[in-house]
Amino acid sequence: MNSILAVGIFVVVGLFGGFVARKIKFPTISGYIVIGICLSLLNVIPRELINGELNVITDVSLGIIGYLVGGSLDLKRLKKFGRNIISIAPFEAVGAWIVVTLLIAFLGSFIVKFGIPNPNFYQTYLPLAIVIGAISCATAPAATVAIIHEYKASGPLTTTLLAVIALDDALCIIAYAIGSGVAEALITSLKNISLYKMLIFPTINIVGSILLGIAFGFGLIYISRFAKTRQKLLAMVLGMILLCVGTAKALGIFSILANMAMGFVIANKMRHHENMFKVINDIEDVVFAMFFTLAGAHFDLGVIKAAGMLGLLIVIGRCSGKLIGVRIGASISHAPSVVKKYLGFGLLPKAGVTVGLAILAKQHPAFSSIGNIMVSGILTSVMINELIAPPLMKYAVFKAGETFKGK
Repeated sequence: MNSILAVGIFVVVGLFGGFVARKIKFPTISGYIVIGICLSLLNVIPRELINGELNVITDVSLGIIGYLVGGSLDLKRLKKFGRNIISIAPFEAVGAWIVVTLLIAFLGSFIVKFGIPNPNFYQTYLPLAIVIGAISCATAPAATVAIIHEYKASGPLTTTLLAVIALDDALCIIAYAIGSGVAEALITSLKNISLYKMLIFPTINIVGSILLGIAFGFGLIYISRFAKTRQKLLAMVLGMILLCVGTAKALGIFSILANMAMGFVIANKMRHHENMFKVINDIEDVVFAMFFTLAGAHFDLGVIKAAGMLGLLIVIGRCSGKLIGVRIGASISHAPSVVKKYLGFGLLPKAGVTVGLAILAKQHPAFSSIGNIMVSGILTSVMINELIAPPLMKYAVFKAGETFKGK
């Protein structure tokens, strides 16, 4: 086995898994992840490759995801629903973070068993809880958008929902930056926790990532004028994403946030920017097949029993936190009653950014003792969410009376 052969397996077998998932009415990414888990259980791809050379797939995929998420942050739409968005988005994101963190921190010792001697609360369970809680802020837009399009939904609920989702992943990246800094400080220097490690260093990284992305965004706007065909435009966009990812890694800052900033600049500073994002659709299936199949391949059979309970705990905490947060934020902003009652159901799907950050956290040197159980638990929660979220989203838009079929 070698890395090129492994990538070929991920693409071909992963796409087949996605096709089967669609045939039986499951989300495509669930098929990718299941195929990856099967490859892991059958030990087809050596773990040295999964944890080593193939990490480049994660880096590139996260760059593309970040670019697309940034492109969805249209300032005109955000301003239109500004009051509700500004109130709801922080409360639902922080709500998920707090509830998941508390549940895992205080119940983790009963359901999670680490392969290290004498795990303790402050250096094992609390860091695990903080990182997973931060990652739980994210929301995947794909399932929600699919339901909205299928039933031609429109109204206060759906428009507010789409705007909140656009901000969710950005908030998650910031939460992860802060959470991972706090967790690293707890694990590596419990006796000498410094404000620099917990807050200032992550803040510097966040600001640096945003500035880098802004610079690359204006650079891409400039060079895109030389692209005379769709193929050349794809080459330029993908090339700039790769340059942004590589530069961010060289500087030790967050590549996904940098690419998000680049996408944001393109969406708001370029007059005709639609094709700058549409060209990515030409390679999206291949990239996501590799990415999510690799994500499934990280699933570790040795911790599957503990991860199952952990995944369920993540789902319960995240759903509760988002539903409570939406209620609080909607009440403060005096949002319409349908938004207050049903918006939370549209924030339950999670996938790309969640899985990517989990794998990114696993690669962190300080998290070697919690990495395997973290990825397995998060993958379990993603699969549970992908099963329960679409029906709940459908329920929400029908109850709100915003579907074409419901009118």
